Amino acid sequence: MAQRVYLDRKWRFNEKFEEEMISQPMKESTLINIPHTVKETPFSYFDEGIYQMVSAYQKSIFAPAQWADKLLILTFEAVGHCCDVYINGRHMKHHECGYTAFSIDVSDVLNYGEENLITVKVDSRESLNQPPFGYVVDYMTYGGIYRDVYFEVKEQTHFKSLFVQPSLLERVSTSKRTPKQIKMMKVQGIIKTECILSENIYELAVDEHVFIKQYLDEDLLISQPVGGLEKVEDGYLLNLTTAPTTVKLWDVESPHLYQIKTQLVIDDNVVDEHVETIGFRSSEFRKNGYYLNGRKLKLRGLNRHQSYPYVGYAMPESMQRLDAKILKEELALNAVRTSHYPQSHYFIDECDKLGLLVFTEIPGWQHIGDADWKNIAVENTKDMVLQYRHHPSIILWGVRINESQDDDEFYTRTNEVAHEYDPTRPTGGVRAHAKSSLLEDVYTYNDFVHSGANKGCSKKSDITSNDEKPYLVSEYNGHMYPTKTFDAEEHRQEHAIRHANVLDAIAGEPDIAGSFGWCMFDYNTHKDFGSGDRICYHGVMDMFRNPKLAASVYSAFSDIETVLDITTSFDIGEHPACNRGKSYIITNADSVKMYKNDVLIKEYFPSDSKYENLKHGPILIDDFVGDAVEQDGEFTKGQAKLIKKALNDVTLGGFKITPSLAWTAFRLVVFHHVSPSKAVPIYNKFIGDWGGESREYKFEAIKDGQVVKTVKKAAVTKAHINAKISHTLLTELHTYDVAEVRITIADQNDNQLYFFGQPISFEVEGPFEIIGPKVVSPMGGSTGVYIKSIGEDGDGKLTISCDGLEPVEIGISAECLIN
Repeated sequence: MAQRVYLDRKWRFNEKFEEEMISQPMKESTLINIPHTVKETPFSYFDEGIYQMVSAYQKSIFAPAQWADKLLILTFEAVGHCCDVYINGRHMKHHECGYTAFSIDVSDVLNYGEENLITVKVDSRESLNQPPFGYVVDYMTYGGIYRDVYFEVKEQTHFKSLFVQPSLLERVSTSKRTPKQIKMMKVQGIIKTECILSENIYELAVDEHVFIKQYLDEDLLISQPVGGLEKVEDGYLLNLTTAPTTVKLWDVESPHLYQIKTQLVIDDNVVDEHVETIGFRSSEFRKNGYYLNGRKLKLRGLNRHQSYPYVGYAMPESMQRLDAKILKEELALNAVRTSHYPQSHYFIDECDKLGLLVFTEIPGWQHIGDADWKNIAVENTKDMVLQYRHHPSIILWGVRINESQDDDEFYTRTNEVAHEYDPTRPTGGVRAHAKSSLLEDVYTYNDFVHSGANKGCSKKSDITSNDEKPYLVSEYNGHMYPTKTFDAEEHRQEHAIRHANVLDAIAGEPDIAGSFGWCMFDYNTHKDFGSGDRICYHGVMDMFRNPKLAASVYSAFSDIETVLDITTSFDIGEHPACNRGKSYIITNADSVKMYKNDVLIKEYFPSDSKYENLKHGPILIDDFVGDAVEQDGEFTKGQAKLIKKALNDVTLGGFKITPSLAWTAFRLVVFHHVSPSKAVPIYNKFIGDWGGESREYKFEAIKDGQVVKTVKKAAVTKAHINAKISHTLLTELHTYDVAEVRITIADQNDNQLYFFGQPISFEVEGPFEIIGPKVVSPMGGSTGVYIKSIGEDGDGKLTISCDGLEPVEIGISAECLIN
C-alpha cells in the first residue's frame, strides 16, 4: 500500500546555481528546511530584486533496496516560480508555475540501496514568461521551495487518480432551519467516483479477485469487481456509483466532513488506497444570488494573500491554518477569495473544517502574455482544478487573469478545461470593467465605485448585460482608501465606515451573490504600488494580523464572540480645530450603555444605526451630555433641552454655524434669555476637557440583560504590553513549526496606543529561534514576532521587553515527532 515519505528536512541551499550542481554536491551551501524562502526580507523599504535569482537546492536521499520493485513518485507542492529537477544528474522535470504542485515518476532513475542526489534549479526572477509575470504585479512574488516535498511509494498496480463527487440525491432546503437544526439534519447522499488505474490493471482485471472497495468513515459502501474498463490517455477508467446513504450536510454553520477511502484489492491484499475528506452539500449560484443547501446566503468575505513578514510565502502548516481561523472565528466571515493564485492545501483544509467558502483562481494580475504564456495559464487551470477539486469549501473556480481585458479565445479554453475536469462547480473570472465579455458561469467584478459619500456598490444591471447569470463582487475598497494603523483617528474611522457602507449596500441588493473586500491584511508590494515603503496598507489587519478598526465591522457579524469597539479615544487634539466630529460604536450586543464619569448618558440599540441592511451596523454617538444640563440646576427645562442640542451639534459638527445651530442659538438668546457670553463656559463645563477634571467614558455591552463587555476611555496614565500567541506547543511532524505572537501596546484600560513607537525587543530561550529582527518598533501601537522550532524537544520562553514597561514572558514548548 502507498506510503508517503516527507523530504522537508536537511536540504542544502545556494543563492547561485551552477551547472556542476546538477550532478555534484554543492561545494558551498547553507543547511535549511522546507518551507524555505530564497531571501529573508526586511519588513519594509526593500527592493523586490533581492529575491529574484537563479538558486539551487540539493538533498541526498537513500533509496532502500526494497523500493526497487515499487513506483516512486516525487512531489513538490510549490516552487516559486520556474524550476528544473535533476536526479543523479538526469533532468526529470521542468515546471513553470509557482503556485501549483507537480509530480515526477523517479522509479527508473533512483539507485536502490544507495544515496541519490536531488538537485532543484529554482528561478525566482520576475522576467519569466509565465503567469503572473510580463508586466507590473501588485504583490511581491518571492521565491523558493515553500511548500512540502515528499515521496509516495506505491505498488506498480495503483490508482493514478480519483475524482470523488459527493452529491445530494434530492434538492434540500435549509432556508427555514436554525443552525442547530441544520447541524442535526440528515439527507440522502450519493457518491460518484472516477478511478483511473495504472495500465497493468487490464491484464489483472480478468481475475475475479481484483476489487475496488470504498468506505465512508470506515463503513463499507461498495465492493465491486474490476471490470468493464475504458482505455483513457492516462490508464484505464472505472466509474463507481454508491447507493444512497444517510449523511449530515456540510454547511457554513455545521461543516460536517467525511473520509472517503477507496481501496484497490488484489487477492484480498490492499495494494493501493486513496483517502479524501469530503462534504455533502449543494452549492449553486443563481441569477438572484448564492444558495447553499437550498438556502440563500449572502457571501461575506475578504481577499487573502499567502504572504508573511520577512519570509514571504514560506510558512508551515500551523500558520496556514491560523489565517483560516482568523477569517472565520475573529472576522466572522463565511467566505474567502485566494487572490490571486491557488494557495496551501493546509489553508483550504482548514476552510473545509471551519465552513469557510472559497473562491480560488489561477495565477495572474492584469497582464495577458503571448501564446506560450497563455498555454501555461491553461495548464495552470487544469492543475488547479485537478489538485483542489475535492475540497468541499471551494465553490467557484476563477479562470480569468485578475482584472485582465477580454480575450474570448483564451478564456474559452480556460473555461472548457475547468468544466472538463470538474463539471460540478461553476467558473468565474475577475474583471475590473463593466459590460465585458462573459464566458464564465458567474460574472465576478471588482467594484471600486464607493468613494466615501456615494452608494457603496453599483447595481448588477449597471455592470453586466446578462441578467440571467449570477453576479458577485470580488473586490471593493482596498486602494480606494489605504489605511495604516498609525494614521489619524479620523482616517482609521473612515476606513471602517467605508467597509460598513459597502457591506450595507451589497446586503440591500438581492441579486448580488455577495462580496469579497480588499483585503484581509497589509502586504508587501512592488515599487509601482503601495506607500513607497513596499507595503500596501489595504488590509483590515496589519501584516502581523493585528486588527485595524475596520476589522470590527466584520467581527460584529459574530454570533459567538461579543464585539464592542469605540472609534474614538476622546482626545480632542487628535482632531482638526479640536473638534471631535462623528464617532461610532461598533458592536453586536443587544444594547450599549454609555457613561461619562459613571453617569449614564444614553443607551444605544441596533435600531439606532443608520445602516438599514446590517443587523449590527456602526452606531453614531450623538449624545455627549445626557441629563447633565438639566440636573445642573442652573437652567430651566426649556433652556436645558436647547443647550443639550447645541452642545451635541457642536461636538459632532464643530463650531461651524449651520442653520440648525443658528436657530437653536437664536431661540436660546431671544426666547430663553441665555446670554451669548455663557456659550464658552457652558461648553467647557459640559463638553470641554481643558484644565478641568479628567473625564472617563465607559461603554457597557448588554446581552440578555447582562453586561458582557466593558470599554473605558480615559486619559492615559500607564502603558503595558499585550501579547497573543497562536499556540505554545510547537509540534514538528515533518518539518519545523512556527508560532505567531501578535503584540499591541495598550493603556491601563486596554485601549491600543496607536502612536506608541518605542522599540520592543525579543529574547527566546530553549530550542527555538526568532524569525526576523530581535528589536522592532511598533507601527500604530502594534507589531508581532514569529517563533520557530529547530528540531529538538524542550521547554523555553519568549520574553518581550520595552524600556519603561513591564516585560511579558510566554512559556513555550517544542515536541519533535519526526521519524
